[in-house]
Amino acid sequence: MPENPEEETRLPPGQYVPRGRPVVHYGRVPAFRPGTWRFQVFGATASGRVHEFSWEEFSALPRTTVVADFHCVTKFSLMGNEWGGVSPSVLLDRVPPAPGVRHVMVWAEYGYSANMRMSDFDRPATLFATHLGENPLSPEGGHPVRIVVPHLYAWKSVKWVRAVEYLTEDRRGFWEDRGYHNVADPWKEQRYSYQEDPGDGPP
Repeated sequence: MPENPEEETRLPPGQYVPRGRPVVHYGRVPAFRPGTWRFQVFGATASGRVHEFSWEEFSALPRTTVVADFHCVTKFSLMGNEWGGVSPSVLLDRVPPAPGVRHVMVWAEYGYSANMRMSDFDRPATLFATHLGENPLSPEGGHPVRIVVPHLYAWKSVKWVRAVEYLTEDRRGFWEDRGYHNVADPWKEQRYSYQEDPGDGPP
């Protein structure tokens, strides 16, 4: 149980605050090579073109800080994390989506992906994080960049992000294709696809 009563009121149903800081990920930790690393924005862009950022260019984008809780579908929650990085609103401004874009797919190393609604992507607390506290993310924590989507279960907070794809129609990502809920709201305990209501996801 959380030691701080205020934290308890912020815990979604079925969650607990662990001792320490568990690290969960799928697959091996990729090597980061700054000279060849690229971040792409593609799909239904307003220009119809793919936009690419080098690591130097991505690092020069305007930065912000977000303090938010983090809820893993395995039921632990990490409270009050201070993330530093780039807001999705910066990318949406630099690379506008075409009219009709309502979803995005966030792509990571090894072809891992997670989909989300544009309304979840373009929130003040969503962040392409490069730092946790004052320190760069650890390799296991997603260095150099992970997306953090605090109001959804943490499988949507993809580590080792390499691209964002703008979508005019929703499409399931890696875990969503393997039986996880398309929306992933922890306050509704949307853990598995069999819990989906009509309209929660694509067929």
